[in-house]
Amino acid sequence: MDFHDTPQEAAFRGELRSWLAAHAPADLPRDPDERAAALNGWHRALAGAGYVGLSFPSRYGGRGLPPTYEAILNDELGAGGHPPPPAIGHLTNAVRLFGTEAQRTGHLPGMLACTERWCQGFSEPDAGSDLASVRTRAVLAPDGSGWVVTGRKIWTSEAMWSDWCLLLCRTGSDGRGHHGLSMLLVPLDAPGVTRRAITTASGTREFAEVAFDGARVPAGHVLGEPGQGWAIAMRLLGYERGPADIGWVARLGRMLTLLERDIRTGTVAADEAARLSVARAWVALRTLELHVQRTLSARLDGSLPGPEGSLDKLLLTEADQLLNHVIMNVRGAAALIEEDPVLDAYFWSRAQSLFGGTQQIQRTIVAQRLLHLPR
Repeated sequence: MDFHDTPQEAAFRGELRSWLAAHAPADLPRDPDERAAALNGWHRALAGAGYVGLSFPSRYGGRGLPPTYEAILNDELGAGGHPPPPAIGHLTNAVRLFGTEAQRTGHLPGMLACTERWCQGFSEPDAGSDLASVRTRAVLAPDGSGWVVTGRKIWTSEAMWSDWCLLLCRTGSDGRGHHGLSMLLVPLDAPGVTRRAITTASGTREFAEVAFDGARVPAGHVLGEPGQGWAIAMRLLGYERGPADIGWVARLGRMLTLLERDIRTGTVAADEAARLSVARAWVALRTLELHVQRTLSARLDGSLPGPEGSLDKLLLTEADQLLNHVIMNVRGAAALIEEDPVLDAYFWSRAQSLFGGTQQIQRTIVAQRLLHLPR
């Protein structure tokens, strides 16, 4: 299988590199709110240049290109050390695949232009990895005019700066587990919705707790059909778990390249054991890269991501955590006593085995859906 660029892809890569050389920002501010504002400005700049939603139809604001172009964008941003693109592929694809035409035309152009910001309301205080245990409930008003939503979501990424929430909630009167779940499109400025920022170990406020206290949502704001929430969530997670879809491979590759450079130049000392650990991290990252290339190539016929994304996620977690562990060991105490992005990256890598489904969940999916082992 040939993973080299086609002439068209090579031309796109060259055009993108030229644009990045002229427009990519310097380092982002460390203050959480200033950083969020700077990232939003960067995302709007990417969108304005046509680099967001590359694989989406042009009628929704995309460019109608194959998914490999999204991977090229992620490659170039990661390899150049530039800020990542907006993490909205899972949300925009959910709307594209399950929304009505009115919902697509009403939301996708703004989402892809990065002028309409969204978050994903899944995890709850008592339902994190066990997503089927969500208790947030939406009850249809007696006159059928809308849904009344009650419940709480937690660890909701970007909620403090979002305009809308794609909310997984329970609408069936007797539904349990996977049954009776629906997806609602909820405006976060609706009465009854409150948000509280959660400060992370690295000082960011990218997560929030969101409370719904009798919030009213119009009846037409259901994505797909009532009761289809689980199927939509699984499809959405297929995009969220894919390293090719979220650009992790290139970001990790740059981290490894910078570490190798500092070892070669003597900026950091590395004995034989340390160099062997770097080699192991290189092998893990190369394994991930090859598997992701195969996964992405299999989707060139229009196929959607499936359970194989869990295998990608397992390999990603192994490579991410191993690489960050090696970097911390090699760089030593400096990362602990100074404001160093190396420490931020290490903290983030520890969460890699939790978000998007825990390691145990990913292994269960691989066992049951790929290896067809008994439950």
